[in-house]
Amino acid sequence: MKVKKNALKMLKEYLGGFGKIVTLGRLLAGGSALVAMVTYYEIWKIMDLAISGENLEKIPAMGRTAVGVMILSMLMYVLALMCTHVSAFHIQANMRNKLMKHILTLPLGVFDEEGSGKIRRVVNDSTGATETYVAHVLPDKAVAAATPLGLAVLMLAFDWRIGLICIIPIIIGFLFIAGMMGPKMQESMKYYQNAMETISSEGVEYIRGIPVVKTFGQTVFSFKRFGAAIDDFTSWAINYTKSMTKPMVRFMTAINSVFVALVAGAYFFSRNGVSPELVLNMMYYIIITPLLTVAMTKLAYSGEQEMTLVDAIERVDKILAIEPLNDNGSKLMPKDTTIELENVSYRYPNAKKDALSGVSLKIPAHSHVAFVGPSGGGKTTTAQLIARFFDVTGGSIKIGGLDIREIKQEELMKNVSFVFQDSHLLKRTIADNVRLSKPEASDEEVLYALKMAQCTDILEKLPEGINTVIGSKGTYLSGGECQRIAIARAFLKNAPIIILDEATAFADPDNEASVQKAFEELAKDKTLVMIAHRLSTVSNADNIFVLENGKVTESGNHKELMEKGGKYSTMYAEYEKSVKWKVVA
Repeated sequence: MKVKKNALKMLKEYLGGFGKIVTLGRLLAGGSALVAMVTYYEIWKIMDLAISGENLEKIPAMGRTAVGVMILSMLMYVLALMCTHVSAFHIQANMRNKLMKHILTLPLGVFDEEGSGKIRRVVNDSTGATETYVAHVLPDKAVAAATPLGLAVLMLAFDWRIGLICIIPIIIGFLFIAGMMGPKMQESMKYYQNAMETISSEGVEYIRGIPVVKTFGQTVFSFKRFGAAIDDFTSWAINYTKSMTKPMVRFMTAINSVFVALVAGAYFFSRNGVSPELVLNMMYYIIITPLLTVAMTKLAYSGEQEMTLVDAIERVDKILAIEPLNDNGSKLMPKDTTIELENVSYRYPNAKKDALSGVSLKIPAHSHVAFVGPSGGGKTTTAQLIARFFDVTGGSIKIGGLDIREIKQEELMKNVSFVFQDSHLLKRTIADNVRLSKPEASDEEVLYALKMAQCTDILEKLPEGINTVIGSKGTYLSGGECQRIAIARAFLKNAPIIILDEATAFADPDNEASVQKAFEELAKDKTLVMIAHRLSTVSNADNIFVLENGKVTESGNHKELMEKGGKYSTMYAEYEKSVKWKVVA
């Protein structure tokens, strides 16, 4: 039997000392609803005097009492909201702090596997769901629970027969909806959130690919996964809505049929004549019955909102459950920048075969090597494993004679710089983007790094220089210019090991010359690992490793590999053909 999860219990670890304040807020909200019942009682007394025509001079005083009690009820509710909002912000801050601290300890490869869109949605939306639930749903739920209770007492007190007639349709309505509020709806909420995460993640990838889509005149369906995510959600949403139609129609019909029951009751009780008391009670019940309907509707929807919260917390817990990189606190330091891979294997989660299998190679300190080969051969995976984006599933990787798992992550990151194929710059100033690798760097250091990265021409055309904001509401740079800013970041860090992953992919011919010159400066006295499809950029490497199907099939310098007549020579011949290719009339 599946145990129903309590949302507040799941939030307990994030409440801190605010648990009592949340309870106080709920009590004040429920109390405000009960205090408001006094107003409805005063209204009944005013109607009684008005119908009887006696003691009419008392009506103004009763009116003031009703207004005063309603103001008191409103103040109590406002105070309740203050309590729940303060607590909600505290819970959300605690959750986000815990989540972000944990995310900072995760292997960088997790962000490729999970997708930046999914993680962003958990951090923003899932934690935001806790704020909405605690700040708004909890007090509203307390009001929705207390209001029917108070109204039921009033209804049964004045005329239990008419009161019972009003309550029965509400009970019937909840019996209709009870079947919806079970494990099936919880699974539906989970599917909904999964679909939103998938659409968010695939949407990010689609937006990044818009230049390609526009260039080739394609549509959203050229990105099959994004199109499939939208189609799947559309199909699910339609089917889910259809499955909920009958229960919701029955529920809404039942709770809104109170007036029909009142009319039938009035007809039945007036068979022997219409008394002033019957007129009074019927008029009174007609006035307050809509309050009961509204309260019960809110109470019904709060169940769905609680399911959404439970699912949101489970998603946060799923991120927190990802194992961080094991940091044993070792103070051992690599003796140099020699890189050795010994029988390394790696398999991505849920993959059917290894991305790398039995890879062994050695990169001497201060040497320049290249990884080449067909797409999917394992080039990027090998480079990412060297930077410990994730841990190997077999074998070991050593830097300076030390297994990288024995080097503190912070120390490893000081020794490795990674320039990606797609360099992401923040919507900050150029200086801020360069300083990401060394936050304490002075403006002079930043300017020197930009100069070494061949960025002088970029700064010359920008009136604000290094203080120019990049991106939204700022200056947009070309792909090659962004790449050089990223290289400046690596210059500033000055790590002894440099990994370049297709770093000239977005450079035009003019920019490529500047980027290559920047690389030459950056690689001086460094251990350099390059991943490239443009084989002309790696022909001067000390050693070239050809990776196919997760294995190293060839290695040697350019001359040696060309003489072997193997895969590399074939690839180089094809590359030269592509360079000479031209459109002719």
